[in-house]
Amino acid sequence: QASDVSHTMQHWHVYRKWNEKFFRECYKAYQDGRAEQNPVDGWYKGEIGFFDFYIIPLAKKLKECGVFGKSSDEYLNYAMTNRKEWERRGEEVVAEMVQSFHSKE
Repeated sequence: QASDVSHTMQHWHVYRKWNEKFFRECYKAYQDGRAEQNPVDGWYKGEIGFFDFYIIPLAKKLKECGVFGKSSDEYLNYAMTNRKEWERRGEEVVAEMVQSFHSKE
């Protein structure tokens, strides 16, 4: 579980890098007609929900069980910090990702 989403519990730039890679994959699928829904429409709010209902609870469980020792605190802190930063800047980030996608076509 944790390995698939570990980017959300690391520095903001790491989270952004992997979030953008996944966004580009989803957006390209939409542009190519392989996905019905435009990911732009729900990406910002979807990330908030992902943090609130999956990532932060997972990071708390990892901290409670101590599986990563002292690093567990760090993972939870990064998850919470990234969630706050996404709430503050996420809409702008989505717009930047769309612009970047179209400039690289």
